[in-house]
Amino acid sequence: MIRIRWPVALATLFLLLLGWYLVYTQSIVNALRRDAELITTVFGIVQQGIQGTEPGAEIEALFELQSEIIRSGLPLIVTGPGDTVLYAENLPFDVRLETPEGQERVRRLVRRYNLRHEPIAGAADNVVHFGDTPDIRRLQWIPWLQAFGLLTTVAIGFLFIRYQRRAEQEKAWTAMARELAHQLGTPISSLQGWLELMRLPRDEWPPGLDEGEIAHGIEQDLERLERISHRFELVGRDPGLEPLDLREVVRDLERYLQARLPRLGSGVLLVVDVPGNLPRVQGNEVLLQWALENVVKNALDALAGRGGEIRLRAREDRPGWVSLRISDTGPGVPLELRDRIFEPGVSGKSRGWGVGLTLTRRIIEGVHGGRIVLLDGTGEGATFEVL
Repeated sequence: MIRIRWPVALATLFLLLLGWYLVYTQSIVNALRRDAELITTVFGIVQQGIQGTEPGAEIEALFELQSEIIRSGLPLIVTGPGDTVLYAENLPFDVRLETPEGQERVRRLVRRYNLRHEPIAGAADNVVHFGDTPDIRRLQWIPWLQAFGLLTTVAIGFLFIRYQRRAEQEKAWTAMARELAHQLGTPISSLQGWLELMRLPRDEWPPGLDEGEIAHGIEQDLERLERISHRFELVGRDPGLEPLDLREVVRDLERYLQARLPRLGSGVLLVVDVPGNLPRVQGNEVLLQWALENVVKNALDALAGRGGEIRLRAREDRPGWVSLRISDTGPGVPLELRDRIFEPGVSGKSRGWGVGLTLTRRIIEGVHGGRIVLLDGTGEGATFEVL
């Protein structure tokens, strides 16, 4: 499959359109310069006729003037009594005026010219009809060229945006599938371990392990599988929102993480500062807890091997809004990733899928109508604010 490099394609198309437009407009500028030269030539001929001292100088000047006008490309048709075509120059087609077909064809052209230009009385009862010069005909295309360029740019831009969105969606779904496989892998591996252990003779079991502990371990793994299944089941749907006590949501998250801190982040202190008098928030408890868990787990990964502190602090931001800040004392987010940290596939971890913060933003902003931002840090660590 050929992958289109859209920035290069757009830049190439833009340069081609720009070059075409510049060449076209330059040809018109050159034509206008030729018109200026023609007018100057006509002026010189008139001056010669006026100031000529030789007999017949005026007539010669008029003939020369007529020749210059014909050379300008101006379509001219002279008709006499009964609309008979007597003379024609610079027509858009070749025609024989001595034939009835030629006369009729030129008369049709006369009617077209008369719709745009008022005919002029000529010598005797003759009438002079004229059309647009080639330069004017080229000038008429300028607005159409501009409109075409604008519409082409808009169309290409629209296609580019659609392509970008589709690519982001595919990237997000790929990362989500990897994340799902990763999350399912741990409890499934644990269940396989319990199954292999149960297949062993009883005397080969670890000392002190009985059926009750195995059943409890299997129950925890099944609960985790159910939790993961329920979370991903809600992705892409419109879950119902209900008033939630944010303090209880954070407390549940704290209990879940405290039990796993020895394994996930040894030497990490989790500090929760959520007062009980906060207004309730409209939300889905499962998804909201998942979103916050993703941010906290990112902080745990940042503190891995070095220890530190993760703090969750909630306050009423302004009427109708609650602010929850999640900060850590880790190395912080690299400067080159700060503007793209919520994009799918972007991760500061060497083995990260780059989907956690993408899901978090989708849950916070898309489902709950809130906002999540990475605050500019003045010291160490990173601080995410969820509104």
